[in-house]
Amino acid sequence: MKLNQWQTTIYENKWWSTAIVIVLSFLISIPVFVFFRKNIFDLNWEIPIDKIVLFLLIFSVFFYLVYKFRKKLILSFLIYLSTFIIASLEGNYSFFKVVDAYRIIVYNADDNYENEAVKPNTLLPFPNKKRVEESVDYLNPKVRNFALYCVNKHFKKEAKLQPENRKYIQYFAVFTEINSRWNYVNDPKTDEYFANASESLTYFSGDCDDHAILMAATIKSIGGTMRLIHTGRHMYPELLIGKAKDLEQVVYIIKNELFKNLTKGKVLFIHRDEDDKIWLNMDYTAHYPGGPFLGEEILGILRL
Repeated sequence: MKLNQWQTTIYENKWWSTAIVIVLSFLISIPVFVFFRKNIFDLNWEIPIDKIVLFLLIFSVFFYLVYKFRKKLILSFLIYLSTFIIASLEGNYSFFKVVDAYRIIVYNADDNYENEAVKPNTLLPFPNKKRVEESVDYLNPKVRNFALYCVNKHFKKEAKLQPENRKYIQYFAVFTEINSRWNYVNDPKTDEYFANASESLTYFSGDCDDHAILMAATIKSIGGTMRLIHTGRHMYPELLIGKAKDLEQVVYIIKNELFKNLTKGKVLFIHRDEDDKIWLNMDYTAHYPGGPFLGEEILGILRL
């Protein structure tokens, strides 16, 4: 059967014609929707009406175009392929990411994290600020090399398949390696001891301060933005995620890909700062990023 005859046969079959129009419109809409969500459109509503409305608008536009040219299926396929090429250039997208993108679209991150705002007017000066900052020696080659070791040991396959989320996957590789090896050891009774991150790499031992410093320095050495939270009796690190649209991606890869078994039935814990930026708990008190806070009041914050 010639190409023109094949196209005419499908066009005249109402069910096949409609099905192809719907499928093509849907597949074309997904990467365009993801591009808009990442780069343009972000209302950050509690109920994700913005996502639903945006996707329906995009789908309607492409449904109209594909339906209008439904007799020219080759043209529809060209539109489809062209859209993927454009999306690939803009955001490292590919045909094989369609299913993942769809799953993220329908996945509601709002039900999977606990949100708590930090009031800056209640904070106190961070204790031993200079000593702690000096201990975060993220430019030390030992710290950098350890970070490279982590990202080559954990989740390497996932990072390769998801270039748009590579940085978060690599940060979580660091989290996994440090927390799997960390051994809690008390400081001397006479003084507060702050081990340099490069020093802690020898035995992976120390108290919460040392753990927080090592986690912050190692992630910072590969491009992450970290801060330390002081509660009086505890110190823990937090990773900057960004806006709500970034949190959608992070919650999804933690709960559905990297730490699926550990986070089943659990929520992730985040803080929002005065600029509405989102920070993820990276403490050693849980075996996954975003584990529960210890429940103590935040007294000081040190952004590194």
